Amino acid sequence: MITVEEYDPAWLERFQALRDEYEAAMAAAGVPVVAIEHVGSTSVPGLAAKPVIDCDIIVREAHVAAASEVLVSLGFVPLGELGIPQRWAFREPTRLSGTNTYVIVDGCLSLRNHLALRELLRSDAALREEYSAVKRQAGARAADIDEYGRLKTGMVQKILAAAGLTDAERASIAGNQVPSHADLPR
Repeated sequence: MITVEEYDPAWLERFQALRDEYEAAMAAAGVPVVAIEHVGSTSVPGLAAKPVIDCDIIVREAHVAAASEVLVSLGFVPLGELGIPQRWAFREPTRLSGTNTYVIVDGCLSLRNHLALRELLRSDAALREEYSAVKRQAGARAADIDEYGRLKTGMVQKILAAAGLTDAERASIAGNQVPSHADLPR
């Protein structure tokens, strides 16, 4: 079973603290950042979610390595793209457990995916409620996080279509070869 909770306003406060820390560290290292975005379900008021804060540190492609080095200096362990082009994942240090932080290239499809989901769910109450129900059911049924993701795929594709992503873009997202969580280094 996967824990899916009702929306908690404290999630925004947690993101803001993370953003402040990341902005300060990037600025101190001279790494230009386009933006730091709160993405994922915890970024949508009223949406049920796993209580994990997702942050996208958006940079131009030329600054990916430098931004990644800053995260390593903060205690993160680089995991690579994990099957999602132009988005680099990191295992968080213990002090930041319950977060997912990514370095992501400005304008890439994975960023457009994150922002399209967030913006549409913020503005469409009916889709937000439908997705919350799917997430609750998936959380109750799933044996692990990988199954939880698969159980939500149809709804995510519906949201992305409603947000205007093309058939080709949605097929590309669905075709990402993401490794099982069981195969990731811990």
